[in-house]
Amino acid sequence: MIVDIVMPKMGESITEGTIIEWRKKVGDPIKMDEIILEIGTDKVDSEIPSSTAGVLIEIIGQANDVMEVGAVIARVETDSNASVVEKPLEEKEALDIEKNIESKPVDQKKVSIKSKSIEKKFFTPVVNRIAVENNIEYDELMTIEGSGKGGRVTKVDILSYIKNRQDPIVKTISEDRNIPSHIFSSDEDKVEMDHMRKLIADHMRSSIDTSAHVYVMTEVDMTKIVDYVLLKQESFSQREGYSLTYTPFIIQACVKALGQFPDMNSSLDENSIIYHKNINIGMAVAVDNGLMVPVILNCEELNFLGICRKVRDLVLRTRNKELNIDELQGSTFSISNFGVFNVTMGTPIINQPNVGILGVGVVKKRPVVIETNDGDTIGIKSMMYLSLGFDHRLIDGAGGSQFIESVRENIEKIDLESLL
Repeated sequence: MIVDIVMPKMGESITEGTIIEWRKKVGDPIKMDEIILEIGTDKVDSEIPSSTAGVLIEIIGQANDVMEVGAVIARVETDSNASVVEKPLEEKEALDIEKNIESKPVDQKKVSIKSKSIEKKFFTPVVNRIAVENNIEYDELMTIEGSGKGGRVTKVDILSYIKNRQDPIVKTISEDRNIPSHIFSSDEDKVEMDHMRKLIADHMRSSIDTSAHVYVMTEVDMTKIVDYVLLKQESFSQREGYSLTYTPFIIQACVKALGQFPDMNSSLDENSIIYHKNINIGMAVAVDNGLMVPVILNCEELNFLGICRKVRDLVLRTRNKELNIDELQGSTFSISNFGVFNVTMGTPIINQPNVGILGVGVVKKRPVVIETNDGDTIGIKSMMYLSLGFDHRLIDGAGGSQFIESVRENIEKIDLESLL
């Protein structure tokens, strides 16, 4: 029996997905729950297991195709006694083209396929025919970068090359005029962005085009929290099974400040302001070749230990690619902690549709002026820079400054006795 493999639904708001890579080829046997392909959405990339066992007989959705949820992307034959699997569509097309080429003689003098170098490349009949029709010699054909499997030159590759091919006369004139070229030399590697990097690029560009970014910075005395973490680290680690970090302290301070400044916990919908009832903190997490922002929902309902556990859980599952789509949406404010990379200060881009994002720098010991009733002294303290990016369409400079000052006070004046 033939079973259809469809594009799965990976979240309430997800209506389509992009096929990134097939892990199986036509004719390969498949086990139940075996990973057969990788699919990307505008939120996350996911490995998709097979819903049935059998033999993959047809791949409908190719790599980089965008398919709607529920659309058939492949077919599997579950009957072990089924007939021989048909050849892939690409092989069929190649055979058809070969037959057409045989019926129509081609002047082989124009394209010599004799080996002129140690490197060998296979060119399909359709590529050879297009090369002949456009007077492309073999040596020139060898320089075309292929996007097919194993670097094979496809029809799209050669047509794109011809489209951008510079006429020899124009080339000579350009060289005579010494016009600077912005084309990289052949020694450079040109690699297409992966799916996640494309999504990040689109989101960042969209945010810059949407929000009027403004930044304010402040300096925070972390000495009290640093000493507390050192004091509680061993007992906390024994009880919870992981280390106590500074992130939960910063999240708790932000939650308290967001309760005082509801504009920072809102979103803009054209000319309307949407005030969110819950405080949902988006937490930027670095992953291989990218960045993801899982969301801690309803932070106003969590105590300090609850925040610690949520942070730990989300970070682990994000890096292990175990998140659900719904856990990557719904944030009302975001935090980017680049201090973990020993960075002093930064200006993060707002995560749409939020109107604010907090950047957290590294905690370092520095000499600072300590004011006392007996006079000023110089002392060593653990200091940290915070930067707040906000959307100036809604938040004025005064509002942004008051918010980051509130975060600073919440951190420095935190009641540590009631935390754990």
